[in-house]
Amino acid sequence: MERSRIVVAGASGLIGSALVRSLTADGHEVVRLVRHAPRSADEVRWDPENGRVDAAGLDGCDAVVNLAGAGVGDRCWTDAYKTRIRSSRVHGTTALAEAVAAMERPPRVFVNGSAIGYYGETGDRAVDEGAPAGEGFLPALCVEWEAAAAPAREAGVRTVFTRTGLVVSSGGGAWGRLFPLFRAGLGGRLGDGSQYWSFVALHDEVAAIRHLLEREDLSGPFNLTAPQPLTNREITAAMGRVLRRPTPFPVPAAVLRAALGEMAGDVLGSARVLPARLEESGFRFAFPEIDGAIRAAL
Repeated sequence: MERSRIVVAGASGLIGSALVRSLTADGHEVVRLVRHAPRSADEVRWDPENGRVDAAGLDGCDAVVNLAGAGVGDRCWTDAYKTRIRSSRVHGTTALAEAVAAMERPPRVFVNGSAIGYYGETGDRAVDEGAPAGEGFLPALCVEWEAAAAPAREAGVRTVFTRTGLVVSSGGGAWGRLFPLFRAGLGGRLGDGSQYWSFVALHDEVAAIRHLLEREDLSGPFNLTAPQPLTNREITAAMGRVLRRPTPFPVPAAVLRAALGEMAGDVLGSARVLPARLEESGFRFAFPEIDGAIRAAL
């Protein structure tokens, strides 16, 4: 991709910060959307939960990447926090999509974050981008989140949805909480361990987003997950194997439900998700297997 001006919302998050590092290392100009008053020329003010963005700061951009949103796994899902999770995604996406649609010279592409939570509980059934949305809080959220990008798509801007799986990284996210436990020899399967976890190495997550930015023939939803989802039991064994630690402490489902409330369903639920469209587009994973993904995160 030739040198471009790329606006990134959620640039301070796990994926956003890695994407910004990758883009700037290759000479691209990155403009970060921030909630505070801009402190440098590469910052633009926005207020995603109230649906406001400084549209003038988007002028001249070639691409907009929206990865913003309150962390789904940051705390228990109280009604208030579920409202925050929703508003930070839906209202922010709406504001950005409307700003993009109103631009005299809109960007070539709008990449909007989403999640494999779209599919809900899949059990042992493997699903790809052709599968319908599931039921529950996360599927309903993802449907509304993606729908909020409609103004950009209807204005003729190529629009991509990145349905991201569990990102393997020691720097944050769900996996960031697992690493300290496993390093201390306190890791173990969650529930009976039979639930599928669709993972992706942080390196591959960033590479896939860049692939979708560059390919002008790609639009719509893409699952950003490694080609072979594994059960929680298999991932637990891999963590112990790579970190050379025992994994003797399973966490019973009842304990998880008591500790996490409704969010426990996301941890104990099974999502066997395949990156069919991403692979069909020619993308190649650097870390398709779990052992390599874990080592890359160390």
